[in-house]
Amino acid sequence: MKSILYFLGSLGLATLTAFVVSKWLSGFDNPGYVLIGIGQWSLETSLVFFSVSLILGFFAFYVFFRSLGWFLRLPKQITTRSKNIKFNRSQEALIAGLVDSAEGNWEKAETVLIKHASHSGAPLIHYLTAARAAQSRGAFDKRDEYLKKAADQAPGSDVAIGLTQAELHLSGHQFEQALETLTRLHSIDPTHATVLKLLHQTYQQLGDWEGIRKLLPALNNNKILMEAEVKLLETEAFSELLKQASEKDSSEEIQALWAEIPAHIKRMQGISAIYFAAMINAGAGAEIERELADVLSVNWDQTLLALFGSVQSNDTFGQLQISEQWLSRHPDDAVLLTILGKLCQKCQDPQKAEFYLSKSIAIDPTVQAYQLLGDLYYEQGNKDKASECYKNGLELASSEIAKDINALS
Repeated sequence: MKSILYFLGSLGLATLTAFVVSKWLSGFDNPGYVLIGIGQWSLETSLVFFSVSLILGFFAFYVFFRSLGWFLRLPKQITTRSKNIKFNRSQEALIAGLVDSAEGNWEKAETVLIKHASHSGAPLIHYLTAARAAQSRGAFDKRDEYLKKAADQAPGSDVAIGLTQAELHLSGHQFEQALETLTRLHSIDPTHATVLKLLHQTYQQLGDWEGIRKLLPALNNNKILMEAEVKLLETEAFSELLKQASEKDSSEEIQALWAEIPAHIKRMQGISAIYFAAMINAGAGAEIERELADVLSVNWDQTLLALFGSVQSNDTFGQLQISEQWLSRHPDDAVLLTILGKLCQKCQDPQKAEFYLSKSIAIDPTVQAYQLLGDLYYEQGNKDKASECYKNGLELASSEIAKDINALS
């Protein structure tokens, strides 16, 4: 419409100009004439006719060349218009696909997104959204196909595509595949916050505490987790690694790991108990006996005390002497008294063993104390007292089991 108005306006202006020039020249007594000669040819006409023809001819040539230019540009304009139409449709398709995904219409979302992805200004979003939709309906082959197409369409978007792939693998419980993808992304950008966070989640799902231990500095330095969360995770990681090392019954490996644990972790409640228990289970209790005694001298702990009593010492008399030194500070500690009775029994001192075990039972009866005292009486040939101790121990054990069952119910 605008082009037609431009044409009519130009035509009117040219006609008006020709009319004005014609009237102006006609007003002279001698309007003049024009003679044009080319070789043997000549053209003679009045100045009025020539001027009007010149103005109208200029307009005609102007219209001709404008039309010619328009026709030459027409194919490109048609192509551009077609692209714009397809682009607008792809944008509408993207919005529709996102809405369908939000509503749970996964298959419909896939169809509309993929159909218009090639004409979109953001094909990456189309393919990644379609991959999520395919994942949601369990079509893992289609999901992988869309992710591959996304990589082909946007070769510079490795991190975005990789993160989407890792998230989908994690939600599909494909932890090994997620770890492979995230390891590759971590090599590309070691400080990427989302990569580090997903790596942390993946290692936890796989139970890879060694991986978490190596990741801890990056999580801390890049503020992925709060300081308190990092310390908690650090404690959990080293605890689990100690437990795993204890299962291998290798005291060298346990000691090597203990040497790597930071001092502030070693001081935390329960960590040292895991280490000492692991060493005792590995048959290396004698190696940590002195260290365990030193820890107990500074930090009195019932768990550590029980572990000290279970050490197969190379010097049982020395072990007994150390334990009796603690008695002055903890005279009414039933666990310590039980351990003293056990050690006295090993040292062939039944009288002191009976004294310590009886006193322990009087303060706080335990199944272990009854068992040890019963064994002592049995060795002395006093079967009646031994039977009574065993009976009391069984009754105590039964009552404890009943309490546990009631607590669970």
